[in-house]
Amino acid sequence: MKKERTNKLTCERARAFPIEKALAKLGHFPTRSTEKEAWFLSPFRTETQASFKVSKKLNRWYDHGEGIGGNVIDLVCKITKSSVKEALMFFEQDQSFFSFQQRPSNGSRKDEGLKVIHARTIRHCGLLNYLFERRISIATASTICKEVHYLFEGRRYFGIGLRNRSEGWELRNRYGKGSTSPKDVTMIGNRSKKLAVTEGMFDMLSLLELRPELHKTHDLLVLNSTAFVKRMIAEIGEYENVELFLDRDRTGMEMTELLLEKCPNSRDISFLYEGFKDMNEWMVKSTEDEVRKRIQDVSLS
Repeated sequence: MKKERTNKLTCERARAFPIEKALAKLGHFPTRSTEKEAWFLSPFRTETQASFKVSKKLNRWYDHGEGIGGNVIDLVCKITKSSVKEALMFFEQDQSFFSFQQRPSNGSRKDEGLKVIHARTIRHCGLLNYLFERRISIATASTICKEVHYLFEGRRYFGIGLRNRSEGWELRNRYGKGSTSPKDVTMIGNRSKKLAVTEGMFDMLSLLELRPELHKTHDLLVLNSTAFVKRMIAEIGEYENVELFLDRDRTGMEMTELLLEKCPNSRDISFLYEGFKDMNEWMVKSTEDEVRKRIQDVSLS
């Protein structure tokens, strides 16, 4: 009985976590915001008009496009395709929020999210060192990424930026990751009948570091979130050959299985980095000789 009460209390406290903050952690920011509510482009599909509403007073969300809604736990579970237990781990990363103080609800502060100031060729020494740590050369990074300077909560930051096809940015630096709205996939087209698919930007950069010719022989798809897999099935299915380099965690493997089922011309190449979460982790933690030998043994279409 005591254990059940503890679990219930944990869920109750998690439901108080601000939905706007949870969405920001997942890379989604409002297109407009008032004292009472905020509107977002739906995190569940591609759209140009915001149909996803968050009530600041109730801390509830409602997606008018799908006719569904709920609390912040429901939302995180749906976006990340995780269990309640896994969602609670997501909230536990912000332990400072869970105090005896209640969050102010007067709406006096407006969260404007990330705002890009400018993008340029990568040249900041801090970012060059970060790329070096991730074993990515500046030549490879410059083929698809930029150095992006942006504002967040009134403070200026910079990071490695990958633009998506809806003009939003995925942003990474040594201290964290984020993205601007709208969130979407990144598609780099070469009018090829072959497609290479990764989950994140550094997995694609790792792939290009090892196989730079793919930039000319394949179209390149960076999902930026596994939440986009289902909506991309039709497009992926149009290619004659598809190479999948998704993460080897539970969600990544589930999405790989889904694509293998729905897109018969797909191949799972994640065995390449078996024993590691993703391609970049494998490349960073393995010796150069080990990486080169294994990649040479893999025949890509």
